[in-house]
Amino acid sequence: MQRRTSLFILSKDTRDETITAAEAAAEQEAHLACLLLEALPGPPSFAFGHSGYAALVASDGPLERLRQNKAAAKKRVDDIETLLARSNCPGDVQFAVWSGNDIGLVAARRALTCDIAQIADDLTDPDPVFREATYGILFQSPVPLMLNGSPFAHRDRIFLAWDSSLSAARAAHAALPYLRKASEVIIGCIDSDLSHGRDGEDPGTDIAAWLSHHGCAVTLSQFASNGQEIGTSIQSRAREIGADLVVMGAYGHSRMRQAMFGGTTRTMLQQTELPIFLAH
Repeated sequence: MQRRTSLFILSKDTRDETITAAEAAAEQEAHLACLLLEALPGPPSFAFGHSGYAALVASDGPLERLRQNKAAAKKRVDDIETLLARSNCPGDVQFAVWSGNDIGLVAARRALTCDIAQIADDLTDPDPVFREATYGILFQSPVPLMLNGSPFAHRDRIFLAWDSSLSAARAAHAALPYLRKASEVIIGCIDSDLSHGRDGEDPGTDIAAWLSHHGCAVTLSQFASNGQEIGTSIQSRAREIGADLVVMGAYGHSRMRQAMFGGTTRTMLQQTELPIFLAH
Protein backbone atom coordinates (compact mmCIF):
# COMPACT_ATOMS: atom_id res chain seq x y z
CA MET A 1 0.00 0.00 0.00
CA GLN A 2 1.29 3.45 -0.92
CA ARG A 3 0.57 6.13 1.66
CA ARG A 4 1.54 9.80 1.54
CA THR A 5 2.73 11.48 4.71
CA SER A 6 1.41 14.98 5.25
CA LEU A 7 2.96 17.21 7.91
CA PHE A 8 0.36 19.29 9.75
CA ILE A 9 1.72 22.21 11.82
CA LEU A 10 -0.60 23.44 14.56
CA SER A 11 -0.62 25.05 17.99
CA LYS A 12 -2.16 24.00 21.29
CA ASP A 13 -4.92 26.55 20.62
CA THR A 14 -5.91 25.02 17.28
CA ARG A 15 -9.52 23.92 17.66
CA ASP A 16 -10.73 20.42 16.88
CA GLU A 17 -12.97 21.66 14.06
CA THR A 18 -9.93 23.28 12.45
CA ILE A 19 -8.19 19.91 12.22
CA THR A 20 -10.20 18.92 9.15
CA ALA A 21 -7.02 17.39 7.79
CA ALA A 22 -7.71 14.29 9.88
CA GLU A 23 -10.92 13.38 8.08
CA ALA A 24 -9.45 14.25 4.66
CA ALA A 25 -6.30 12.22 5.36
CA ALA A 26 -8.37 9.25 6.49
CA GLU A 27 -10.38 9.33 3.25
CA GLN A 28 -7.18 9.15 1.19
CA GLU A 29 -5.48 6.70 3.55
CA ALA A 30 -2.68 9.20 4.13
CA HIS A 31 -0.52 9.38 7.23
CA LEU A 32 -1.03 12.65 9.11
CA ALA A 33 2.10 13.73 10.98
CA CYS A 34 0.88 16.36 13.44
CA LEU A 35 3.50 18.68 14.91
CA LEU A 36 2.32 20.95 17.70
CA LEU A 37 4.67 23.92 18.05
CA GLU A 38 4.70 26.43 20.86
CA ALA A 39 6.81 29.58 20.99
CA LEU A 40 8.53 30.36 24.25
CA PRO A 41 9.59 33.98 24.86
CA GLY A 42 13.28 34.42 25.48
CA PRO A 43 14.04 34.16 29.20
CA PRO A 44 14.78 37.46 30.89
CA SER A 45 18.18 37.60 32.52
CA PHE A 46 20.48 40.06 34.18
CA ALA A 47 24.23 40.33 34.26
CA PHE A 48 26.47 41.03 37.18
CA GLY A 49 30.17 41.79 37.20
CA HIS A 50 32.28 44.46 35.59
CA SER A 51 34.29 42.61 32.96
CA GLY A 52 33.49 41.01 29.65
CA TYR A 53 33.14 37.74 31.53
CA ALA A 54 30.20 38.89 33.66
CA ALA A 55 27.89 36.02 34.56
CA LEU A 56 24.31 35.84 33.28
CA VAL A 57 21.66 34.75 35.73
CA ALA A 58 18.15 33.78 34.61
CA SER A 59 15.13 34.16 36.84
CA ASP A 60 12.90 31.23 37.75
CA GLY A 61 9.92 32.68 35.86
CA PRO A 62 10.84 31.36 32.39
CA LEU A 63 11.47 27.87 33.74
CA GLU A 64 8.03 27.79 35.29
CA ARG A 65 6.47 29.05 32.05
CA LEU A 66 8.33 26.33 30.18
CA ARG A 67 6.93 23.67 32.50
CA GLN A 68 3.42 25.07 32.11
CA ASN A 69 3.69 25.28 28.33
CA LYS A 70 4.98 21.73 28.06
CA ALA A 71 2.19 20.44 30.29
CA ALA A 72 -0.46 22.24 28.20
CA ALA A 73 1.09 20.96 24.97
CA LYS A 74 1.19 17.39 26.27
CA LYS A 75 -2.50 17.61 27.23
CA ARG A 76 -3.35 18.89 23.75
CA VAL A 77 -1.32 16.08 22.17
CA ASP A 78 -3.46 13.54 24.03
CA ASP A 79 -6.62 15.26 22.76
CA ILE A 80 -5.39 15.23 19.15
CA GLU A 81 -4.42 11.56 19.36
CA THR A 82 -7.98 10.85 20.48
CA LEU A 83 -9.33 12.90 17.56
CA LEU A 84 -7.17 10.94 15.07
CA ALA A 85 -8.37 7.65 16.50
CA ARG A 86 -11.99 8.80 16.30
CA SER A 87 -11.46 9.77 12.64
CA ASN A 88 -9.75 6.44 11.85
CA CYS A 89 -6.83 8.49 10.58
CA PRO A 90 -3.36 6.94 10.55
CA GLY A 91 -1.02 9.43 12.12
CA ASP A 92 1.21 10.53 14.94
CA VAL A 93 1.44 13.61 17.14
CA GLN A 94 4.60 15.29 18.39
CA PHE A 95 5.11 18.57 20.21
CA ALA A 96 7.96 20.97 20.78
CA VAL A 97 8.23 24.12 22.86
CA TRP A 98 11.05 26.27 21.55
CA SER A 99 11.96 29.89 21.08
CA GLY A 100 13.18 31.84 18.08
CA ASN A 101 14.72 30.20 15.03
CA ASP A 102 14.68 26.75 16.66
CA ILE A 103 10.99 26.49 15.76
CA GLY A 104 11.89 26.50 12.09
CA LEU A 105 14.60 23.90 12.60
CA VAL A 106 12.18 21.57 14.39
CA ALA A 107 9.60 21.95 11.61
CA ALA A 108 12.21 21.39 8.91
CA ARG A 109 13.58 18.30 10.63
CA ARG A 110 10.13 16.71 10.85
CA ALA A 111 9.42 17.62 7.21
CA LEU A 112 12.47 15.67 6.01
CA THR A 113 10.45 12.47 5.99
CA CYS A 114 7.13 13.90 4.76
CA ASP A 115 5.70 14.49 1.29
CA ILE A 116 4.01 17.84 1.83
CA ALA A 117 3.40 20.26 4.70
CA GLN A 118 0.36 22.24 5.77
CA ILE A 119 -0.02 24.91 8.44
CA ALA A 120 -3.28 25.20 10.37
CA ASP A 121 -5.45 28.06 9.13
CA ASP A 122 -5.53 29.68 12.59
CA LEU A 123 -1.74 30.13 12.52
CA THR A 124 -1.11 33.24 10.44
CA ASP A 125 1.54 35.89 9.95
CA PRO A 126 2.93 37.57 12.09
CA ASP A 127 2.63 34.72 14.63
CA PRO A 128 6.24 33.64 15.36
CA VAL A 129 5.31 29.95 15.03
CA PHE A 130 3.83 30.59 11.57
CA ARG A 131 6.77 32.71 10.43
CA GLU A 132 9.52 30.40 11.64
CA ALA A 133 7.79 27.15 10.65
CA THR A 134 7.09 28.52 7.17
CA TYR A 135 10.69 29.57 6.69
CA GLY A 136 12.01 26.27 8.02
CA ILE A 137 9.83 24.13 5.77
CA LEU A 138 10.41 26.17 2.62
CA PHE A 139 14.13 26.83 2.92
CA GLN A 140 15.46 24.03 5.11
CA SER A 141 13.43 21.03 3.97
CA PRO A 142 12.69 19.33 0.62
CA VAL A 143 8.88 19.49 0.73
CA PRO A 144 6.33 22.01 -0.61
CA LEU A 145 3.98 23.92 1.66
CA MET A 146 0.20 24.34 1.39
CA LEU A 147 -1.50 27.30 3.05
CA ASN A 148 -5.17 28.31 3.40
CA GLY A 149 -6.42 24.91 2.33
CA SER A 150 -6.02 21.16 2.54
CA PRO A 151 -3.42 19.23 0.54
CA PHE A 152 -6.07 16.52 0.09
CA ALA A 153 -8.66 18.70 -1.66
CA HIS A 154 -9.26 18.46 -5.42
CA ARG A 155 -8.30 21.66 -7.26
CA ASP A 156 -10.29 22.31 -10.40
CA ARG A 157 -8.72 25.53 -11.69
CA ILE A 158 -5.11 26.30 -10.80
CA PHE A 159 -3.19 29.51 -11.38
CA LEU A 160 0.54 28.88 -11.91
CA ALA A 161 2.56 32.06 -11.38
CA TRP A 162 5.42 31.70 -13.84
CA ASP A 163 8.56 33.81 -14.16
CA SER A 164 11.02 31.28 -15.65
CA SER A 165 12.85 31.02 -12.32
CA LEU A 166 14.21 27.93 -10.62
CA SER A 167 11.82 28.38 -7.71
CA ALA A 168 8.80 28.59 -10.02
CA ALA A 169 9.98 25.48 -11.88
CA ARG A 170 10.41 23.57 -8.62
CA ALA A 171 6.91 24.60 -7.54
CA ALA A 172 5.48 23.38 -10.86
CA HIS A 173 7.28 20.03 -10.52
CA ALA A 174 6.15 19.58 -6.92
CA ALA A 175 2.55 20.51 -7.78
CA LEU A 176 2.36 18.22 -10.83
CA PRO A 177 -0.07 15.74 -9.18
CA TYR A 178 -2.52 18.62 -8.60
CA LEU A 179 -1.94 20.15 -12.04
CA ARG A 180 -2.62 16.87 -13.84
CA LYS A 181 -5.96 16.41 -12.07
CA ALA A 182 -7.17 19.99 -12.59
CA SER A 183 -9.70 20.83 -15.28
CA GLU A 184 -7.62 23.87 -16.29
CA VAL A 185 -4.18 25.24 -15.51
CA ILE A 186 -3.76 28.94 -16.17
CA ILE A 187 -0.12 29.92 -16.53
CA GLY A 188 0.18 33.56 -15.57
CA CYS A 189 3.24 35.55 -16.62
CA ILE A 190 3.25 39.02 -15.05
CA ASP A 191 5.45 41.81 -16.44
CA SER A 192 7.53 39.33 -18.44
CA ASP A 193 11.03 40.28 -19.51
CA LEU A 194 11.20 39.55 -23.24
CA SER A 195 14.98 39.87 -23.43
CA HIS A 196 17.09 36.89 -24.40
CA GLY A 197 18.26 34.89 -21.41
CA ARG A 198 15.33 35.93 -19.21
CA ASP A 199 11.73 34.98 -19.96
CA GLY A 200 12.44 34.98 -23.71
CA GLU A 201 10.36 36.13 -26.66
CA ASP A 202 7.50 33.76 -25.80
CA PRO A 203 7.26 33.69 -21.99
CA GLY A 204 5.60 30.59 -20.60
CA THR A 205 5.50 28.53 -23.80
CA ASP A 206 8.11 26.11 -22.51
CA ILE A 207 6.27 25.32 -19.25
CA ALA A 208 2.96 25.21 -21.16
CA ALA A 209 4.36 22.61 -23.56
CA TRP A 210 5.77 20.52 -20.71
CA LEU A 211 2.47 20.51 -18.83
CA SER A 212 0.60 19.68 -22.04
CA HIS A 213 2.82 16.62 -22.44
CA HIS A 214 1.53 15.54 -19.02
CA GLY A 215 -2.06 15.84 -20.20
CA CYS A 216 -2.83 19.16 -18.52
CA ALA A 217 -5.39 21.48 -20.08
CA VAL A 218 -3.29 24.65 -20.25
CA THR A 219 -4.10 28.29 -20.89
CA LEU A 220 -1.18 30.69 -21.20
CA SER A 221 -1.79 34.33 -20.29
CA GLN A 222 0.38 37.44 -20.13
CA PHE A 223 -0.53 40.03 -17.53
CA ALA A 224 0.67 43.53 -16.81
CA SER A 225 0.90 44.53 -13.15
CA ASN A 226 -0.01 48.13 -14.00
CA GLY A 227 2.11 49.32 -11.11
CA GLN A 228 0.73 46.85 -8.57
CA GLU A 229 3.04 44.87 -6.36
CA ILE A 230 3.50 41.45 -8.00
CA GLY A 231 1.93 39.55 -5.11
CA THR A 232 -1.13 41.79 -5.24
CA SER A 233 -1.33 41.34 -9.01
CA ILE A 234 -1.18 37.54 -8.64
CA GLN A 235 -4.11 37.68 -6.23
CA SER A 236 -6.12 39.91 -8.56
CA ARG A 237 -5.57 37.68 -11.60
CA ALA A 238 -6.24 34.49 -9.64
CA ARG A 239 -9.54 35.84 -8.35
CA GLU A 240 -10.57 37.09 -11.80
CA ILE A 241 -10.24 33.62 -13.30
CA GLY A 242 -11.80 31.87 -10.31
CA ALA A 243 -8.69 29.91 -9.35
CA ASP A 244 -9.01 27.62 -6.34
CA LEU A 245 -5.24 27.25 -5.95
CA VAL A 246 -2.18 29.39 -6.68
CA VAL A 247 1.09 27.58 -7.35
CA MET A 248 4.23 29.69 -7.08
CA GLY A 249 7.88 29.68 -6.13
CA ALA A 250 8.93 31.04 -2.76
CA TYR A 251 11.77 33.51 -2.37
CA GLY A 252 13.73 34.37 0.74
CA HIS A 253 16.65 36.48 1.86
CA SER A 254 19.51 35.72 4.17
CA ARG A 255 18.60 36.25 7.79
CA MET A 256 20.35 36.78 11.09
CA ARG A 257 17.65 36.46 13.74
CA GLN A 258 14.29 36.10 11.98
CA ALA A 259 12.74 34.80 8.81
CA MET A 260 12.95 37.22 5.90
CA PHE A 261 10.87 36.63 2.77
CA GLY A 262 10.94 38.32 -0.59
CA GLY A 263 8.23 40.92 -1.22
CA THR A 264 5.98 38.76 -3.41
CA THR A 265 6.26 35.77 -1.06
CA ARG A 266 5.54 37.96 1.97
CA THR A 267 2.45 39.43 0.30
CA MET A 268 1.07 35.98 -0.49
CA LEU A 269 1.81 34.67 3.00
CA GLN A 270 -0.09 37.55 4.59
CA GLN A 271 -3.32 36.90 2.68
CA THR A 272 -5.62 34.22 4.07
CA GLU A 273 -8.26 33.80 1.34
CA LEU A 274 -6.52 32.14 -1.61
CA PRO A 275 -5.10 28.63 -1.12
CA ILE A 276 -1.44 28.67 -2.14
CA PHE A 277 1.09 25.96 -2.91
CA LEU A 278 4.67 27.09 -2.34
CA ALA A 279 8.03 25.53 -3.07
CA HIS A 280 11.57 26.88 -3.09
